[in-house]
Amino acid sequence: MTMSPEDKVNRRDKNRASTVGLSVHNVASLEKIIIKDGDDEAAKDQRPTADGDCAVDENADPATVDPLHKRIRSKWSQIYSRHSFLILVICAILIAFAYPPLGATYLAPQITATWIAVVFIFILAGMGIKTEEFAKAFQRLRFNAFLQLFNFGAVSGIVFGFSRLMVLAGALPQSLADGMTICASLPITVNMVLVLTASAGGEESAAVFNAAFGNLVGVFLSPMLIHMYLGVRGQVDLGSVFFKLGLRVILPIAIGQFLQKFVPPAKEFVKNYKKYFKNAQQYCLVFIVYTVFCKTFLKGGDASVGEIFLMIALQFVMMVLVMALAWISLRILFHNEPKLQAMGLFGCTQKTVAMGVPLITAIYEDNPLVGLYTLPLLIWHPMQLVIGTAVAPRVAAYVKRRELELTQQQETDEEEIIAEKDSKEPRPDENTQLMELGVAPKNEISSNDGS
Repeated sequence: MTMSPEDKVNRRDKNRASTVGLSVHNVASLEKIIIKDGDDEAAKDQRPTADGDCAVDENADPATVDPLHKRIRSKWSQIYSRHSFLILVICAILIAFAYPPLGATYLAPQITATWIAVVFIFILAGMGIKTEEFAKAFQRLRFNAFLQLFNFGAVSGIVFGFSRLMVLAGALPQSLADGMTICASLPITVNMVLVLTASAGGEESAAVFNAAFGNLVGVFLSPMLIHMYLGVRGQVDLGSVFFKLGLRVILPIAIGQFLQKFVPPAKEFVKNYKKYFKNAQQYCLVFIVYTVFCKTFLKGGDASVGEIFLMIALQFVMMVLVMALAWISLRILFHNEPKLQAMGLFGCTQKTVAMGVPLITAIYEDNPLVGLYTLPLLIWHPMQLVIGTAVAPRVAAYVKRRELELTQQQETDEEEIIAEKDSKEPRPDENTQLMELGVAPKNEISSNDGS
């Protein structure tokens, strides 16, 4: 059969297409094999070791291994991201010690630190406080009242009494003892208590409410407690304090609340750039700490290095003591509510540095010992995070175990109630059961047999 010229051209094009397709297929297959072999070799080179790190092949090209300075920088970045505030505070104190006049005079701390930084911090705080959570106060009124009373009353009272004993014994100077009392009179943290409550399996809604309520009440209650404990020794003029707090704290919080409720673009802007605003708030806190320590170093203090280290140890003892007391009280008062126990363990004892530092500087603005008044709070803040992180897994295991016990106990109680209810119901006699089945009672059967 002869083929037309057009058929020959079409057949030749088909053969070429199939050849090209086969070639492409072969190349793709070869690439897959090469890539797979490369991945396998990379996997072999980065196989996990017993320590959880990736082992480096002894025959690997040294150029593929990260240089030492990059590994050090990566490790430092991890450490800094976890402890950035503590690292910055230590650096700020060291810089303040090196040249106090810079932060005490030349940077105009009476404007930059006590007004601009403080107002900025509390406007952001006002935008973050969720006042709608206050409607939940009456859902757990007993628990919320206990937590706030313990945080403000019990902790401050215990620390005040203990610090007075240390002063009488000559172990602590007056300034550090007063600083411990001031720290203990401050409200609960916001972010830290939420994180620790969640990691411990606690009641997060209770944490949200108590954090918001405690910080709002603390603006008024903390100065009153400080004045009650320290009085004239603390050099606190309550009327002047509330006037300054009204301008620097209460008014900015009200502005923040107004922006949150009635200016959605501002709320969305802060939400979208939350990371940057959080960093800015942290830098403002560090700047305030720097200026107060510059003032303290410039005018001198009454505490030695040894006494400061003793105060750090005593702060640890105080924290462990009040946490143990809070846990025992929670176990007794809220025996069948393990989630509330977990939340209360952290909420009863934590103290805020975000609101505490501005409050202290507003109260003791002209006091040369303001740095030593602030130092116990700067010790308490990272310490509560370290201890809280350590106990959170154990508390989470307790919450899980206790909830399982309560569930089993509830099921057992329900079974006992059903069994008791069945036992109390009158049982029909045998003749009644026979009559219900349409069978003559036994006494009738026996009488018929007798007749």
